[in-house]
Amino acid sequence: MKFIVIIFSIFIVSNIQAQYQNVMIADYGSMNEPSIFINPKNPLEIMGGANINNYFYSEDGGYTWHVNDLVSPSYGVWGDPVIITDTAGNFYFFHLSNPSVGNWIDRIVCQKYNKLTGTWNDGSYMGLNGSKAQDKHWAIVDQNTNAIYVTWTQFDDYGSGDPFCQSNIMFSKSTDEGLSWSQAKQINIVAGDCIDSDNTVEGAVPAVGPDGEIYVAWSGPDGIVFNKSVDAGESWLSNEIFVCEQGGGWDMDIPGISRSNGLPVTVCDLSNGPDRGAIYVNYTDQINGSNDTDVWLVKSSDAGETWSEPVRVNDDPPGRHQFLTWMAIDQSSGYLYFVFYDRRNYSNNQTDVYLAVSPDGGASFSNLVISESPFSPYSGVFFGDYNNISAVNNVVRPIWTRNDSGDLSIYTAIIDMSVGIPEKDQTPASIEQNYPNPFIESTVFSYKITRSGRVRLSVINQIGEEILVLKDEFQVRGKYTYSFDTSEYHLSPGVYYFNLLSNNKSFKRKMVIANN
Repeated sequence: MKFIVIIFSIFIVSNIQAQYQNVMIADYGSMNEPSIFINPKNPLEIMGGANINNYFYSEDGGYTWHVNDLVSPSYGVWGDPVIITDTAGNFYFFHLSNPSVGNWIDRIVCQKYNKLTGTWNDGSYMGLNGSKAQDKHWAIVDQNTNAIYVTWTQFDDYGSGDPFCQSNIMFSKSTDEGLSWSQAKQINIVAGDCIDSDNTVEGAVPAVGPDGEIYVAWSGPDGIVFNKSVDAGESWLSNEIFVCEQGGGWDMDIPGISRSNGLPVTVCDLSNGPDRGAIYVNYTDQINGSNDTDVWLVKSSDAGETWSEPVRVNDDPPGRHQFLTWMAIDQSSGYLYFVFYDRRNYSNNQTDVYLAVSPDGGASFSNLVISESPFSPYSGVFFGDYNNISAVNNVVRPIWTRNDSGDLSIYTAIIDMSVGIPEKDQTPASIEQNYPNPFIESTVFSYKITRSGRVRLSVINQIGEEILVLKDEFQVRGKYTYSFDTSEYHLSPGVYYFNLLSNNKSFKRKMVIANN
């Protein structure tokens, strides 16, 4: 997050429906660049953050949120939020600094959350190097050792066009739950410039391999490159491994967006599935033209020594923009999840949020719209450089920024992949026959919702008149059971129907109330 400007635009409503319930987390201020993390020890517990100093805490799986401000009296808080947990389920919030004594963004700050008091500690820091700027960090925990690894970009002088000014990729670690940090170490070979554009080295997101390897890819003047350490970050390869070109560079123009980066995201499969150990790098570029931004995935099955050809994640016809991607892997299954903005359904700047899912190591992808309505951003409002997504045991929570007529807000979607991925032509709902049937006092039936939305469950008579409303509410996709007790409703013996109305379609099952 570097600047915020405001102009005016028009929000256009679409009739495209999301298949998942959206939850607005916060809608005040100028929040952007959200981060989210599900606690693997308790998936109902989720922490999020957004620029500049906001944090969000949910204890019910993301349906409701506590919203508050993060403070660090010693080091200041200046955005670029990154949320992770350690192996004990402790949350950490990494951010840029704005110290009262020192220089703007002169270090990376780590603050730890105390669940008993509901407060953050004042924090610790890494990377302080005189007046040099420390920016664009990300963090991960080694699940075997509880070590925390952080990578970021160091600018000799942020934004300078001096040809002798360098940007470099840095690394630091903590082995004591963030109390202290190792001396920052440069891990790139080819330096970038300091302009904060295509020839600047940025996008270092660390991943940990099955045996504790540390993998990092980033963008810069040579495209996307990669380095690794097999000794907990003590040493790194003396040469960068080329991953792929990034057509048009990582700093892209998207209509209505003040800037949009395609910086890479790196993850490693630690599941017990067939792709265990595979490394994935997700990014966007405009290799197919400035009017056609796409989301891509590359894969390495040999610890980063060689890389596959890029495969396209978005499955629409050419000619539309997909941008600001992020990727997560569910380590219980090896499934890959991607969240990105998408304009496939419009010829203007209207924007949806899409989820892509790959169950087979990037061999195939399902694309699903997850925002309940589109929005139309415009370039006068700083929109941020990234969104985020977290996945644990089939629980998936993306997080993104909306821009509605200049008002920024932060959203998530309630996605439970244990229900499965809906097919595009799948019926929106179904209702099973109740049992017992006929019945005297009570009966039980089940119904399934394949597309989240308003659900009305009622009882109708033989001529189609609605005589009882059992349920009328928004429900997320899933399977539900309903127990019907005649003593509550005093219906006379006879023939009736359970009627399920979902996504403007009606589904009925005949029910017979017998005489005693």
